[in-house]
This record gives sequence, C-alpha cells and structure tokens, in this order.
Amino acid sequence: MNKPVLVIMAAGMGSRYGGLKQLDPVGNHGQLIIDYSIYDARRAGFETVVFVIKPEIEADFKTAIGNRVAQVMDVKYVHQLKDDLPAGYAVPEGREKPWGTAQAALAARHVVDGPFAIINADDYYGPKAFQLIYDRLLAHPDGAQYAYTMVGYLVKNTVTEHGSVARGVCVVSPDGALEDICERTCIEQDGENARFTEDGGATWTALPGNTVVSMNMWGFTRSFLDEALARFPAFLDKALVENPLKGEYFLPSVVDQLITEGKARVHVLLSEDKWYGVTYREDKPAVQAAIYPDQLWEVK
Repeated sequence: MNKPVLVIMAAGMGSRYGGLKQLDPVGNHGQLIIDYSIYDARRAGFETVVFVIKPEIEADFKTAIGNRVAQVMDVKYVHQLKDDLPAGYAVPEGREKPWGTAQAALAARHVVDGPFAIINADDYYGPKAFQLIYDRLLAHPDGAQYAYTMVGYLVKNTVTEHGSVARGVCVVSPDGALEDICERTCIEQDGENARFTEDGGATWTALPGNTVVSMNMWGFTRSFLDEALARFPAFLDKALVENPLKGEYFLPSVVDQLITEGKARVHVLLSEDKWYGVTYREDKPAVQAAIYPDQLWEVK
C-alpha cells in the first residue's frame, strides 16, 4: 500500500479574518499555523504534502511556505477552480467562489492514488492527531466497506469568544464509528457549552460542551475521491437551482451519504486537545501564546 499523503486545503481567502489568513505569520520567526501542521505531520510519518490553492496565490504561497517545506517534504500543488466541473455543467453568472471542501479534495484527484489525510490550512490540530491518523491510514485499507477515519474534537474546545464558527456536528456510536454528521455553519460559545442557529439568530439550539465535532481532519482511501466525483453532478443539480452563487459541496455531506448507504465506516479518533485557529483576528494573540515552540526546524 502507498504511504499516506497529506492534503491541505488552502484555497480559502479567509473572508472572516480580513485577508489571506493562511499567509499571515503567527510565530516569532514568521511561522504560519500551517507550518506547525506540516511539522507535526512530518514527525508522524507523512513525506508528501499536496497544497490545494487558488492559482492567483501560488507565487505568494510558495514564498511564504511552499519553498521552505519543499526542503523537508515532497511538495505538490493543485488548483481549486470554480470551473472544474463535470462535463455538461457551467459556472453560473455571478458566482465568485469555488464549490467547497469536497471540490477542494477533488482538486487532488490527479496526484493522490492511495490513502490520504486532509486538513484545513488555518487550523491547529496537534501532534497526537497526526500520529493517530497516519497510523490508522497505514493499517486499515478498504475492506467490505470503505475504511475512513476522522479526528473528532469536543465542541467546547473548538469555539471562540470572538464570533461564530462552522463545524460538523457528529453522532458517534459506542464502538467509535461515526453515525451521522451535520454541518452547522453558525456555532457560538455559550459558557462551557455551545449553541447554533440556522435562521440568522432568530432561534438557537443548545450543544453540550462534550459534543464531538469535526474540524475537517479526515483520513480517506482513494475511493473517497472517486465517490465524491461521482456524486458531484447530483449536488450541482440541486445547488444550481437553490443557491447557484454560494452553494457549497461540503466534504462531510459526501461522508454522510456513504455512511447512510452502508458503503463506508468512519472510525472516530477522539482528541481532547484544544483547537487553535485564526478564524478571527482577535484570536491571534491567544494562539501565539498557547501553542508554539520558538523554532520548528532549521532550513537554510
């Protein structure tokens, strides 16, 4: 079996952070959150990283991170394009953004031919998470069902006092299998717990603090890319009618379909670490203070 590779979704422009949050230094020596993910991934055993980016940020991205990482890992670049659509489909007039996290994963379909982990560029997952997911991918190929995995976090550890966040809210079986996942795009901190709204804040639903949520740290076999590609037209048929300018093909929605159909089993690797991200500029000082050694690696 091929060694697992790491796919990093870095095409997002970070609209809520006010700029290219992926390229905004956090550490004392210009390190980015993505540096820490790659450092932890390399220590866990990953040797290849695939960056999913927009072509217009490629030069800046290489300067800020890619060229440095290329000295310690095999680096590949793929582009997430809004017009990378199945035959017979076209980008609706006025659409500016690509089509979400499932399409971001599909951007890597021509360079990934085995197991892979996929993460956000702007979230900190912790070294344990990378070791768990690498070991799991190495030891569990597809069988009668697709053998996928996910690192889950407690919602109380993944919210910020500075605004709302989007998370995949999970239902996990007693034996550690993901039974259901539902993307909630507006979750807020609520004391030691959290709450979410689906109607712009008119009504709120409580989430206990120990609810397991996805931070988009998934482990898949190649089969996931084939399934996501095959299901893309059905998503588009609905999105082009209901929300042509902003509809998104969410990665968790593909996972949920495969679970419901009995085609995949997703093993949840639970992390009780605190998540750090830079969704909001106000979070940055807390991130700087909390997670970073002064130097990661010496690269000439």
